[in-house]
Amino acid sequence: MTPRTAGPGTRAYTPPRTDRTRPAPPAQRQHTPNPQPAIALGTPPAPDAGSASAATHPGDEPFTHPRPEGPAGGSRGGRRGASAVRRAVRGRLGALVGAGILGVLLWRLGTGVFVDGLRRIDLATLLLAVGIGVVTTVFSAWRWHLVARGLRIRLPLGPAVADYYRALFLNAALPGGVLGDVHRAVRHGQSAGDVGRGVRAVVLERAAGQAALAVVGAAVLLTLPSPVRDDARHFAPLVALAAAGGCAVVLAVRMNRAPSRRRGTLRTALAEAREGLFSRANWPGVAVSSAVVLAGHLAMFVVAARAAGSAASVAALLPLAVLALVAMGLPLNIGGFGPREGVTAWAFGAAGLGVNSGLATAVVYGVLGLAASLPGLAVLIARWCTGFHRRAAEPPAADAGLPAQRAVSAPEVSRVKYPAKDSARLDSRFFPFSAEPREGRPMTPDSV
Repeated sequence: MTPRTAGPGTRAYTPPRTDRTRPAPPAQRQHTPNPQPAIALGTPPAPDAGSASAATHPGDEPFTHPRPEGPAGGSRGGRRGASAVRRAVRGRLGALVGAGILGVLLWRLGTGVFVDGLRRIDLATLLLAVGIGVVTTVFSAWRWHLVARGLRIRLPLGPAVADYYRALFLNAALPGGVLGDVHRAVRHGQSAGDVGRGVRAVVLERAAGQAALAVVGAAVLLTLPSPVRDDARHFAPLVALAAAGGCAVVLAVRMNRAPSRRRGTLRTALAEAREGLFSRANWPGVAVSSAVVLAGHLAMFVVAARAAGSAASVAALLPLAVLALVAMGLPLNIGGFGPREGVTAWAFGAAGLGVNSGLATAVVYGVLGLAASLPGLAVLIARWCTGFHRRAAEPPAADAGLPAQRAVSAPEVSRVKYPAKDSARLDSRFFPFSAEPREGRPMTPDSV
């Protein structure tokens, strides 16, 4: 076949390629960095003028230095692990201290004292402890109700008693001795719609009880004979002067300090404390309930001492009971056991009543307190069963977290194709070219 020759005014015909090979790619330019002077070890080299353009070529990768390892590298994983360990140690510090105190007591006195104290508990003692627990719990719940009312939080007395029983049981069963109070504070705040105010209500209620213990305890330790009466009389003026000086310093600082956010927070806290504890409608009830609760705890200690075999008089047992209650306020225990046993054993020994008798009294007091809080276990089980039945009665759609309107079956979606609206379609007659071949017109201008 003879190839066609190119005529004048026409392009020459080039026959197609017969081989299927691709043309070789052009050789990539090799980048040669500019010579740099010697630099110190570990210092990143300064980028040259061609490095920016070289980084844009394919196959070239920018030079990066590895991050140094160790503390200098700022490893977040190591810091998070250390902080988690510290939080775990702080959370279990109370249980560890309580276990250490109990271990020392067992090592020094043996297990016979514990067993002997438990054997002396009879049914009458348990029933008396439960009765005293009912009185103290109801008055504690009433105090909580009054404080919550002062903070403008709704808390009926019946649910307050049930929640307080549950908190007492959790305090007696869990390490630390305060987890039950934390639980009731958070749950009450969630139910009331204000967790912060609910927590502050519980804090103020507990502070009222501790204030009553401080006032009555100071009067008892300063007047009745006890191992610490001489020391208390010696340090009482110093403590009073220190408290007065601290109050004067705080007032002076508050008067001379500019308004700040922290000052506003402190003013709000003081206003809530005044409304919840010292208002005209609340302070009589708070004072009476705190006195009754403290009297119940002291009576429980006397009952425990009598059950443990102590023949000491009530006047001799009251200062020791105050010391035991102060030790119980420390969150360093395992189910309430720990500092209370150590302080009671030391106080009984210093008063000449016997270390073994003091330890047995503390053990019996712990068991009686646990028996008095057992209605809280019934409340816990009842609340769990109620929640379980409520969840079982809910429809599956509610369990899946779907809205109620989604539970109704939606109608089937129609698959019928509706024609487009006339206003949304553009008529092809207004255009020189036909947009749809089915109109029968050619795809050429109509005017030609």
